[in-house]
Order: sequence, then structure tokens, then C-alpha cells
Amino acid sequence: MDKESLKYYKTIGMVQQAITKVSTLDEALKAGLQVILESSAADYAIMWYKDNTAKSLLHPYYWICPLDLSSISYAPGMGATGRAFAEQSPVTIINFQTAPDPVTANNLEGINVSSVCCVPFSNDTMQIGCIEFIKTVESGYFTEEDADMCQLLTVMTELAINESGLPPAEWKDKKAILSVRDIKKEFVNGEIITKVLKGVNFDVFEGEFLALLGESGCGKSTVLNIIGGMDKATSGHFSYMGRDMSDADTDELTRYRRENIGFVFQSYNLMPNLNAKQNLELIAELVDNPMDPLDALDLVHMRDKKDNYPSQLSGGQQQRISIARALIKKPRLILADEPTAALDYATSIEVLQAFEQVVAQGTTLIMVTHNEEITRMANRVLRFRNGKLYEVTVNHNPAPATDLIW
Repeated sequence: MDKESLKYYKTIGMVQQAITKVSTLDEALKAGLQVILESSAADYAIMWYKDNTAKSLLHPYYWICPLDLSSISYAPGMGATGRAFAEQSPVTIINFQTAPDPVTANNLEGINVSSVCCVPFSNDTMQIGCIEFIKTVESGYFTEEDADMCQLLTVMTELAINESGLPPAEWKDKKAILSVRDIKKEFVNGEIITKVLKGVNFDVFEGEFLALLGESGCGKSTVLNIIGGMDKATSGHFSYMGRDMSDADTDELTRYRRENIGFVFQSYNLMPNLNAKQNLELIAELVDNPMDPLDALDLVHMRDKKDNYPSQLSGGQQQRISIARALIKKPRLILADEPTAALDYATSIEVLQAFEQVVAQGTTLIMVTHNEEITRMANRVLRFRNGKLYEVTVNHNPAPATDLIW
């Protein structure tokens, strides 16, 4: 057996092993794609999944690439991905630069693509979707052998999924309330320029829990400050409900924060000389039509502590009060920056349960965290690395806070 054949069989075994260890389609597709990407010549990979509506659109289900593709879809026959699905035959564009597909090119804007290989896959009863493999100009071009490997790995993923008998998930339409486009942020100290964000793109959907994950210094908190109107991007822009906020003046940013955003930080920032209820009433006086302070305390199960001062509350209780304070404005969006970092495990779970309740009420939550386990609660996870969006994960079945262990 030659080295190339040995590589094929070894990779096939890895795909089968990864998929058979999991119990849901989400986990199976994710595990399979990760192994495929690690074993192929591709730089990025996208798994497109057909919805079960009359339109049968292809939506991104899981992907490893520096783009947020959540709002993108293909109709069968549309773009390289749609053609592969409609024809149930692989579509490979070896030299993407000289023969680009206009639809695919538009959706992959931001990646310097050299080659694309799209391979359809299905289970025993239905056509599931396509896996799109992407190679960048910096890495060269797909060879015919590379394309064959992509096809073979997709087939093996298909077979492993068939054996597991995993059912597909339903697709739900989402509405984007905030969009970030090519945001860059530089800090200048004398002649030293530090590039914190290097071109970030993503959308935020109404009612979702979006987690921003990454090591310290990767730019996730800077992103939060920019979309919260507390910092300005060096270039790029973000829009809220269709309004470009990048050129907003100080007064408009103040109104934007006051009327739409609730903030929760690692430090609780409660007024020490006011009790829990009074801390909420202080914020209620600044906005129109606030929530009743006692109702806000009920949401975080802290009504019985309404007369307690911060010094009489534990760290977890103070953080739950700060969440109630954020809710008092009836914000459409809550931004939380490492809200459990200073808390022990048990207290963290209590705080995360409060956030669960907030999202259940329909409020959109964006949370910065370095804790991988917490991201299991999120609807989507944006992973940052070196100032760029590295990977997006969709959790179609988020875990409850009580299931988290670390």
C-alpha cells in the first residue's frame, strides 16, 4: 500500500471514529468537518445544509473560516454550492481567480480564494447538503488528487452519518439587528502601532445568545466596546437596525446606549450607598418607560434581597443585581464582558441561569468569555484569534446552564 492510500484509509478511520462518538447530527457534522479539514489540502471548509421548507434553501450549518455566513443562503443551482447540490455531482473550480463564480465570490468576499471544491452529501432518505472546501491563493491551488480526497472524505462522512441514524435539525429564519463589517482597530503609542482588530465581519440576530470566545488580547472585548458605542473603530462600520452608527456623534451614541443597550461587566459597579432596589431605580430615572425594579429583580430571583446593600451581598448576588440593572431599560441587546470571570463555579451557574432567563424573554445577549464550556449555552459562538474571526459554531440545541461543568 502506497503512502497516499495509507493516508486515505487513516483519514477515513478518523472520520468514522469522530462521528460514532457523538449522539446528535450537530456534533456528527462538526466532528466530521474538523477531521476532514485537518486531513485535506483545504484551508477552510463550510458545511451547507438544506432546510425542510418548500424553498429547500442551502444554509451554512457549520464552518471553519474567518467569515460569519449566518445570513447567507443558496437556492439549488445557485453558485458552485447550489449547482453541486442540484446536480448531485461535485463542482470544482481549480483556478478561481480566472474563472470565478460571481455568486460564490460575493459570499466569500474577504477570503483570497484560489480554488473551490463543492461536494454534495446525503443520508439514506434525503439529500442533506454540500461541503464546500476552500483553498487560498497563499496556499496554492487544489490538485486533482486534492479534489478526489475532498470527495472521498465527504462520502465517508455521509456513510458514517447514515450508520448513526441521526435526524436532521429544523431551520429557523432569523432577523439581523446588528451588522459588523470590516471593523479594524489600531492603538497608537508613539511610533508603535498595535493592530487589535484586523477586519472583522459578523451579524447579530434578534433573540440569540451570541458568545465571543478567544484568548486574552484577541480583540473580543474591543469588539464589544465598539458595538456598544463606547469606542470608535479605526475603519469599517457597524449598523444597528439598519442605521450606520460608525459616523454617529456623541449625542447619538449616548441615546443609542441609553435606549437600546444593557451592560454587564466583570466588576459589578453597584452604588455602595444604595440598596439593590435603589440601584435599579437610579437607572430607571434615566430612561423612558422603564421596567418596574421589582419585576427586574424577579427575573434574576433577587426580590428577597431588594433592601440589601452591595456589601451585604455575595459576588454572585451582586452580579445578578447588575443583570437586573441592565434589564431595567428593557434593552433589545445586552452586552456582557466576562461576567463570571471573578466568580466560583456554583455562583457562575447561578448567574448563567439568570442570563438564560433573560434570553428566554427575547432579549439578545452578546457575551465575551474565555470559558469554552460556557459557549455550549450559546446559539452561536464566534471564535477570535489574533484580531480576526477564526471560526463560527452554531449550536442548534444549546445546553442549559445546569449541564455545564468546569
